[in-house]
Amino acid sequence: MLGNFEYVNPTKLYFGPKALDYLQRELPKYGNKVVLIYGGGSIKKNGIYDSVTAILKANGKDVVEDAGVMPNPTSDKLTEGAKIAKEHDADLLLAVGGGSVCDYAKGVAVSAYCEDDPWEKYYVRQERVDNKIIPVGCVLTMVGTGSEMNGGSVITNHAQKRKIGRVFKEDVFPKFSVLNPEYTFTLPKYQMVAGFFDIMSHILEQYFSGTDDNTSDYIMEGLLRSLIHSARIAVRNPQDYEARSNIMWTATWALNTLVAKGKRTDWMVHMLGQAMGAYTDATHGMTLAAVSLPYYRHIMKDGLPKFKRYAVNVWDVDPTVLSDEEAAAEGLNRMQAYMKEIGVVMHAAELGMTADMVEGVADATFILNGGYRELSRQEIVDILKESM
Repeated sequence: MLGNFEYVNPTKLYFGPKALDYLQRELPKYGNKVVLIYGGGSIKKNGIYDSVTAILKANGKDVVEDAGVMPNPTSDKLTEGAKIAKEHDADLLLAVGGGSVCDYAKGVAVSAYCEDDPWEKYYVRQERVDNKIIPVGCVLTMVGTGSEMNGGSVITNHAQKRKIGRVFKEDVFPKFSVLNPEYTFTLPKYQMVAGFFDIMSHILEQYFSGTDDNTSDYIMEGLLRSLIHSARIAVRNPQDYEARSNIMWTATWALNTLVAKGKRTDWMVHMLGQAMGAYTDATHGMTLAAVSLPYYRHIMKDGLPKFKRYAVNVWDVDPTVLSDEEAAAEGLNRMQAYMKEIGVVMHAAELGMTADMVEGVADATFILNGGYRELSRQEIVDILKESM
């Protein structure tokens, strides 16, 4: 493990079929005014809304709702939610939904009492939070982002055609999160597999960096193998509790900051995917899937030892009959076959990306230097074209 680092994660998790019962334990820690945040209304169809509101009522909470959070939360919605939270003098923001709802809730938490434009201050300029932060709790209904145990918040500004992620410090992390794998059973297959690939991408973006012998890499290889195994089962039988519970737990540990310790981390796939999402409003996990293989094949030779290790330790490629480059390439080929098997989108054109968007998406892509190669703008254009 290279370098110096600190590690803290203040989020308390409640996991399992009875996890929601523990909301009774958390609510008394906060004042009576709660903003209930959720998305398009699926939680009303599957009964989760009724269960949550019954518990809020039993605890005497004064509840106002902030509904309609979209899969890619917008800066306009963030402004609306911040106003609701401030006017209600909220003591707690309770996010019930997937990663986008949790991301949005964290954005609202820092924005409600921000005297500047929160989009400009916290997302564009990435300035520190120097105002009151409203506590956040999460009841998770979709896995993928890991937002239930981290400080991440991704917001899209359609007017500026920018989608920016901000990783806030631990004072913005959810105070608690409720994880019941059964809540993920009714998710449509498209959203389910998009989440599966989002998890995979989170792990790979941390894995494909550094050259030292790092404990985090061994952990990530185990997480990847578990994810691949369980995702195959879940695609065949979405109500397989064991598979869905393993995937939910993997998603949390993929991005709760643990496996990033001692790592430089990469995140260029996310920069490419988020820029594409700003133009297409496509599902996040699918944008990552469309750009991942073009990107990794582009940088493979720069990080050849790690790509070979990935092939051997994750995809069981036999290194004794292949050169290092052949083994690494075979690992990416097996990853491609797996992606097709579970049904993720492989081409950006299927997500609404057009040739005339490429230059704009390239301009909107932040260039990072944590991976094995720092891309030029032309390389970004080439990768985007390859993703089509």
